[in-house]
Amino acid sequence: MPDWRFLFDPDHRTVALHLLSALVAGGLIGFERSFHGRPAGFRTHALVCLASSLLMLVTYIQWKWLPGVPLDTVRTDPTRMAQGIMTGIGFLGAGVIFKEGVTIRGLTTAASLWITAAIGILFGVGFFLPAILATVLVLGILSVFRRIEAAMPSQTYAYRKR
Repeated sequence: MPDWRFLFDPDHRTVALHLLSALVAGGLIGFERSFHGRPAGFRTHALVCLASSLLMLVTYIQWKWLPGVPLDTVRTDPTRMAQGIMTGIGFLGAGVIFKEGVTIRGLTTAASLWITAAIGILFGVGFFLPAILATVLVLGILSVFRRIEAAMPSQTYAYRKR
């Protein structure tokens, strides 16, 4: 019979709150991308944000995964973990950027993956207010700015092959 007392551990509830918050934020951003038919959508953004949060939780509660080991023995630097996450997501984002003739596509999708990872990092370390604010701002940028861009006059360039 499993011991369900771990559900009442305040640290476990904190971990669950961090992970679920990141999942919701990434899901919202991904939903906007899926709605507009972009290559990295709902599931991708939700996974990126959740993974970033999970990795940062490793540094946030590092004393829990090695009980009995003195704190001076093992220390994980949260800033190094964040740098590793952002570097890895940069490679993932580069995979959605491609060139069609003279047009480059996927830049906004790559940027949205990158900011989603950053939001996941914020949720992972418990900076809820900046993470929530960033989620709202990203959703505004992706939806409202699209309308502004469509209304703006723009120059078009034609490429003629000789």
